[in-house]
Amino acid sequence: MNINQLVFRNLKKNLKNYYLYVFALVFSVALYFSFVTLQYSPALDEVKGSIKGGASIKTASILIIVIVGIFLLYANSIFIKRRGKEIGLLQLIGMTKQKITKLLNAENFILYMISMAIGIFAGFIGSKLMLMVLFKVTGVNAIANLHFSGMALLQTIIVFLLIYILIMLRNRRFIKKQTILALFRTTSSTEQRVKKISVFEIIIGVMGIVSISSGYYISSQLFNGSFTSMPSLFLAMIFILGSVIIGTFLFYKGSVSFIANIVRKRKNGYLAIHEVLSLSSIMFRLKSNALLLTIITTVSALAIGLLSFSYISYYSAEKTAEQNIPAHFVMGSEKGAATFTRALSDKHIAYEEQQFKVIQADFDVKKIIDTELISLDENPGVLTLPVISEKNAPNFHVENDEVILSGYNDLMRKFMPIKSSGDVQLLIKKPLTLKVIDMKRDYLISYRFTFSGSLPVAVVSQEVFEQLDQKKDPKLQFENNQYIAINVKDEKQIEQGNDVFTSLKMSDGSMSRLEESQQQKQATGLLMFVVGFLGLSFLVTSGCILYFKQMNESEEEQSSYTILRKLGFTEKDLLRGIRLKQLFNFGIPLLVGLLHSYFAIQSGWFLFGGELWTPMLIVMSIYTVLYSVFGFLSVQYYKKVIKESL
Repeated sequence: MNINQLVFRNLKKNLKNYYLYVFALVFSVALYFSFVTLQYSPALDEVKGSIKGGASIKTASILIIVIVGIFLLYANSIFIKRRGKEIGLLQLIGMTKQKITKLLNAENFILYMISMAIGIFAGFIGSKLMLMVLFKVTGVNAIANLHFSGMALLQTIIVFLLIYILIMLRNRRFIKKQTILALFRTTSSTEQRVKKISVFEIIIGVMGIVSISSGYYISSQLFNGSFTSMPSLFLAMIFILGSVIIGTFLFYKGSVSFIANIVRKRKNGYLAIHEVLSLSSIMFRLKSNALLLTIITTVSALAIGLLSFSYISYYSAEKTAEQNIPAHFVMGSEKGAATFTRALSDKHIAYEEQQFKVIQADFDVKKIIDTELISLDENPGVLTLPVISEKNAPNFHVENDEVILSGYNDLMRKFMPIKSSGDVQLLIKKPLTLKVIDMKRDYLISYRFTFSGSLPVAVVSQEVFEQLDQKKDPKLQFENNQYIAINVKDEKQIEQGNDVFTSLKMSDGSMSRLEESQQQKQATGLLMFVVGFLGLSFLVTSGCILYFKQMNESEEEQSSYTILRKLGFTEKDLLRGIRLKQLFNFGIPLLVGLLHSYFAIQSGWFLFGGELWTPMLIVMSIYTVLYSVFGFLSVQYYKKVIKESL
């Protein structure tokens, strides 16, 4: 038998073990090629011009290289260790290490090139689907056409050939370092096995739980006024990051074993076979993979968190636009309003117009605001707020000595906590003391008057408003202090009205709520698209890594299954324990990752939009379902190993 025949026989023999590795490689090549093809696609020009789509996709493609490169190197190291006995036998029959390296490199090259060819073809086909998804989420009206890019092909080939060279060098180093005896023991010498939990491990376990809990607690207090200066806020963030990551490592190193040992002791040693199979893995195997599981958990939490934040922004785009622009259209000048209303009438679009004055005034707010996070300019405790009359605010009623603050959103509640009662002073020539009687969420004027929506509007009585109008400070006023709102009466004609607004191309600061919503969806849609595919890339690679680990464990434990089967335990008995074991092996990193992401999202979601639960739960549910697929595949592999054990 020559070396060529040996290569193809080995490929055929190991193909059943390589199928998921091949799938992950094909998926990685396809995803990368799709992204690079999008980067060079002429159809993306419209997105590039508005939201810098090319730069975002280029950044994503670089991150994909990092994720895929690390995964392929790690997966290759697992598979070459599994072939340790085979490599040792080849050395025993007289093959040199150099020839064995060539043999493995030839096998990898064939497998790699076939996977690359399939991946490039799939990526070319998938690039159209990705482009359609991108246009859908960003609201771009364009036709998604297939576009083949020679530059994208060349870039993909170069990147994955470099990864292949790194794999060859790592294989060569592995074979060169190993002795024949060590090669026969590569799959049998793995996780440490101990008979009882030491005091040190108990301490580590408790420290892990305490560290994670303290990080969660500080994150829940991050923006509720507990940290009233930027240095303390920054230190709190550093503490959260450090305590959660270190706590996660200690959790896998000691907490899991500690908890499992408590469960075992509570049963006084009387464990069913399914409990033995699951608890032994939890107690002695997870801690040996503590670093790997910490990385997977942390990056999973990061992926879920970033995707949730981007989806919160996307999901909240319409609500955010409604907060920024309360009416369908807000005009920047009376001339612009006249032009627009005339155009609406020409198109037979019925509308309602509202116009009133907005005055900027200084308020002494020291008695109702207590924070150092907000810079209060030259006069500490003084804020410049927009003021309107109660007659222009429907369903609002105030007396002459009262004021209502409206437009108080979730972001402001975190960064500028306002007391529910207290007095403010309207700073005019003769200051007026006004009692704050309510703080509402209603948005009454556009963000042009509220400093990009960061401040509430003060609603006062008509008498106080007239007095303020006479004594207002000219230096504080906008050049145009008229708020002109136009609402289309028939909701079905809003899009038609927006088309009219767009066609006029007014440059006087006029705004359309629908256009604002579409622009926000474009910006956040691209971010969600990029983060989503990066998250999918990491999910597939990390899921495959955990699956490969379970393949190794199942083959190491095959002799134990043989003994158990000979003792009379059925395949059903063993599978029950295996299912429970996989529930822990895949479920614990997933659950911890979900908890990390939940507390991260909970502490800062209001910075990204007005909706929390729906977008967050959708992201977490999709991630959980996709992640569970790898747990199911590992159970199926164990099932095959158990069948072959007897």
